Order: sequence, then structure tokens, then C-alpha cells
Amino acid sequence: MFLNVLKSKLHRIKVTGANIDYEGSIALDEEFLKIANLIPYEKVDIYNINNGERFSTYVIKAPKGSKEVVLNGAAARKVQPGDLIIICSYVWIPKEETTKFKPVVVNFDEKNNPKIAISV
Repeated sequence: MFLNVLKSKLHRIKVTGANIDYEGSIALDEEFLKIANLIPYEKVDIYNINNGERFSTYVIKAPKGSKEVVLNGAAARKVQPGDLIIICSYVWIPKEETTKFKPVVVNFDEKNNPKIAISV
């Protein structure tokens, strides 16, 4: 049996932009991808703390060091710049491995600086 478990979580990161005239995705600073163990085009779920919206999209790279968190396309309608969101990715693993598996959780400050990156 396989279980779908949390792989990566970016907690309380601030939206820096919303671009409706784009095909879709969330653009994240390349550093955030590295810290959170995310890859371009990986599916993520977005949880908007400000308005309760929950939706899925995929990741693309924003310039390294930019601290960008930009929702594009239809997803841009679900956020406002300044909203705090949670970004999660999940992975299917064999049930036997769940006791050893550790997700990466990254917390952010009000300026989108990573505060803590831990495997819990």
C-alpha cells in the first residue's frame, strides 16, 4: 500500500504578485525551491490564510534572490499581493517507509526570508 504524505511545506509566505494574463502556475524564488526541495513543474496545493481559498497549481522558477511569490493565470484570482499562504507538495511512498520519511517545513518572516527549514 502507498500513502500520499506531505513532502514540502512553505508556511506563511507572502504573495508578492498576481498576474491574470499568464497561462498558470506559481512563480517562486529559485532559492525557495532549493530550500523546500521543490522542482519546476511540480504540483503544489496552495492554502490562502487570508481568505480561505484552497487550490492546486504547479511551480515555476522566479529569479534567485527575488523573494517572489507570484500567482499566475486563474490562480491569480484567488490571492491578493500581501496575502499569506501555505504551499504544500505531497509524495506517494510505501506505507512501510512512512515512519522514516521526514517532510521539509520552511517558515517565513514578514519579508519572505526563510526563518526555519527543518525536516520534521
